[in-house]
Amino acid sequence: MASLAAHIIVALTLIGCTGERPSQTGNAGGTLVIITTSDAGSLFPPVVQTTVARQATELIYDYLADVGSDMNTAGDQGFVPHLAKSWQWSHDSLAISFRIKDAARWHDSVPVRSDDVRFTFDVYTDPAVGSSSGSQLSNIDSVTTPDSLTVVFWFKKRYSLQFFDASSQMQILPRHVLGAIARNSLAEAASRLDPIGSGRFRFVQRTRGSSLELGPDTNNYRRTPKLSRVIWSVTPSAAVATTRLFAGEADLYENMRRENIDELPSHPNVRTVSLPGTDYAFMQFNLRDPKQHTRPHPLFGSRELRRALTMAVDRESMVRNVFDTLAVPAIGPTVRAFPTTDPNLRQLPYDPSRARRVLDSLGWRDSNADGIRDSHGRPLRFTVIVPSTSLNRIRMGVLLQDQLRKIGVRIDLDQMEFATFQARQAARDFDAMLSSWHLGASPGAVKETWSGQAARDSSGINYGSYINPRFDAYVDSAISALDPAANRRYYNLAYQTAIDDAPAIWLYEPRTVIGIHRRIRFGPMRPDAWWTSLGDWYIPASEQIVRDRIRH
Repeated sequence: MASLAAHIIVALTLIGCTGERPSQTGNAGGTLVIITTSDAGSLFPPVVQTTVARQATELIYDYLADVGSDMNTAGDQGFVPHLAKSWQWSHDSLAISFRIKDAARWHDSVPVRSDDVRFTFDVYTDPAVGSSSGSQLSNIDSVTTPDSLTVVFWFKKRYSLQFFDASSQMQILPRHVLGAIARNSLAEAASRLDPIGSGRFRFVQRTRGSSLELGPDTNNYRRTPKLSRVIWSVTPSAAVATTRLFAGEADLYENMRRENIDELPSHPNVRTVSLPGTDYAFMQFNLRDPKQHTRPHPLFGSRELRRALTMAVDRESMVRNVFDTLAVPAIGPTVRAFPTTDPNLRQLPYDPSRARRVLDSLGWRDSNADGIRDSHGRPLRFTVIVPSTSLNRIRMGVLLQDQLRKIGVRIDLDQMEFATFQARQAARDFDAMLSSWHLGASPGAVKETWSGQAARDSSGINYGSYINPRFDAYVDSAISALDPAANRRYYNLAYQTAIDDAPAIWLYEPRTVIGIHRRIRFGPMRPDAWWTSLGDWYIPASEQIVRDRIRH
């Protein structure tokens, strides 16, 4: 719709406008209130599960180096130094030596040292801690500390993501705070402690389920941030979130919907920024029986049944119905923003007639004319869990109900609070679920979300238990490939394998449309993590309101 395009200001255009770049001098102050519909959960980086927690921890803690604005993760070009002052590769490229900045300090003033980095690696890779990121670090053989400011990562083999794995997969943790805690209780114990990091913002206070506040680390080695406070305020629904944004009670909401954009002319103090985004949503099938995980799911253990359900769904029309132009149909376990993704991956076609024929051939027929197919007395009926905080997924669920009903399949939608949804998901206690992933900067995250290892590990996040050794082999080959063309080819072979296996119905890939108050001055935004430059955001003194002048 033209009206949507007229109201969306593309990020690159905004950033290029006069006065949009943050000033480079002084602490301008101000409070940024970010409205969100879900609580952060744990703020212990190895076990972070929510986008809010990732935002907060990436401001509280530091990486050795972070991905740059071009989102390159192969080699070391474009990475932005954080704790690392410099780095050097060994002649055989099987080791990287990092030199830590001498001025780096934890928020309790203790110096950051190489032992902290080695401790962090040990924590992330210890199965007792239960970090889902551990599997992505499996190619790192060991970490050594020749002196207090030098840390060396030793690799089992050469591969494209060596530097990314060493520098940007782990937020460095304070050994002096966490080192004495038993590993099997570390995740739980750390979640009860106030986080102590080395980032430009420090933890101030939190009311679980209500708010989370950070303040500036005024002596930070990477410069004091300009904002005086960053607050995440939790609200029960998307409708309430946008109401609070438009009323001026909040400054930023990152999940603007099309109806919100239509309201913008009535709220001139709010603008929008549109980014490609690295999110995708899907209906994930549980391939194992939720009551007895050693058995296949009585429905979704069948590849052909999953493919038939996928072919019965008109994803193009569903995405237009819910998002208009603010999303496109998802193309598999990846997003188009990655340079490794072929946007022309072959999809299962929308073909309801073929879907009906497949179900007939599998023995699913409507034997009693009640509109629902059945086989051996079992109806083709299942429950889909969905978080009540996601209006878009709820809308998609209703459309899925309608489309699958037309081929004789009954879906029951079970809406629940986000915390309950997370618990059911982690316990793999569902038939199917409407879920989504926010991918980081690397396509290698597919190993964490869809690999066999992530299905088998108790702490893994492949909740639907999809396992295909061919898929795993392609992903491993992609990660190992040093040649960019081979890297892309293997990733797309993996994606195509998953698309053909249909462990999920790939639903939509939304653009990130951020509603933001005009008094906020911001800089460039990385597509996968708009908050990375937040330390340089500010509010001019002439535009500050009462909450901007509150300091802790």
